[in-house]
Amino acid sequence: MKPLYTTIAKESQAEIIEKRSRFIATVKPVKTEEEALAFLAELRQKYWNATHNVYAYIIEENNIMRYSDDGEPGGTAGLPVLDMLKKEGLTNLIVVVTRYFGGVLLGTGGLVHAYSKSAKAGVLAAGLVDMILCRKITLSCEYTLLGKLQNLLANYPGVIQEEAEYTDKASLPLFLPEGDADAFCASVTDKMNAQVEIFSGDTLYHGKPRILP
Repeated sequence: MKPLYTTIAKESQAEIIEKRSRFIATVKPVKTEEEALAFLAELRQKYWNATHNVYAYIIEENNIMRYSDDGEPGGTAGLPVLDMLKKEGLTNLIVVVTRYFGGVLLGTGGLVHAYSKSAKAGVLAAGLVDMILCRKITLSCEYTLLGKLQNLLANYPGVIQEEAEYTDKASLPLFLPEGDADAFCASVTDKMNAQVEIFSGDTLYHGKPRILP
């Protein structure tokens, strides 16, 4: 499993107009090709009267990349959308750009520009998220040690903390990048004089929104 990949945060949509043609980019995070194709079928039904429903998707598992010009001149629609996704380093998503022809021909260069621009607008509307391979770790301690432990955690910027649980002890669930987890646990044990119980859980991807410039 890769330590990190970048995808979109949510399903979203954006629209642009180029020489009276409407380009509607609809984007969605997906994890399998089956999910991507089901979403494509849904949009084809929704926009059944559109001139074209161009698409491109990238799936991390098995490194799947697919695209279609859907009737536009070869290489002017689906491929520019796919190239934009690759350039931005995105995966596990599908982009469908629906076009309603406005009566003015755009030419080869104009189509490439319009489809790329529309797809990029859809991605930006959805927002980007870095999916970090993390290990779930829960720290449990007596309440008298909670303040010291919280101060210690503040020195680890890579820690993603979840909501604490308070019962007979304080339990702090958090996520650590997998590559840092063992060293982190050893450090906590040392600095807390082995007075903190450490429970190591599953390894999974945890999303961290990317702040766009």
